[in-house]
Amino acid sequence: MSNDRDDPTPDTPTGDALARARTAIAEHGRMVADFPAPGIDFKDLTPVLADPDGLSAIVTALTHGCGSVDLVAGIDARGFLLGGAVARELGVGILAVRKGGKLPPPVYSIDYDLEYGSARLEIPASGIDITGSRVLLVDDVLATGGTVVAAAELLRRAGAEVIGVAVIMEIAALGGRARIADGFADVPVHAVTSD
Repeated sequence: MSNDRDDPTPDTPTGDALARARTAIAEHGRMVADFPAPGIDFKDLTPVLADPDGLSAIVTALTHGCGSVDLVAGIDARGFLLGGAVARELGVGILAVRKGGKLPPPVYSIDYDLEYGSARLEIPASGIDITGSRVLLVDDVLATGGTVVAAAELLRRAGAEVIGVAVIMEIAALGGRARIADGFADVPVHAVTSD
């Protein structure tokens, strides 16, 4: 998995998909001013995912540089949608990393801080043994990195090895990549595009 967000390597199927995905984001992504708060410009990826060619390109692009994977973990909520499609593309299963209180017990859980409070993530503690599994963590956007770091730590506590993080869009100015590197220096981050 590439750690270089600008390396499209067009001579590969996933490299071609990166180029097509970036084009789809440019053509179908929708900018929304002052959302979710005044002064913030939000890039809505919903129209990109609703376009069949855009979705196909993004799913393949998210697998770019991905080595051997046993399981994909999708972060609540768009990570579920993307993670399921990526898992199917890779021929592996999907694990939903849920917001707190959404799973029946027993669960593994982790509490973490957000810019505006705190949150909890959970995964099942029974019925699925991920010990030793090589896991690709998938989400739609990498911002500050807090949720990704919490999800990676949760998976590690459950015995999995997080082998990479794949997101559609990275908001580079918010420092998420550096935050991931602080806690998981050996985990590459792949973003289809960056703001």
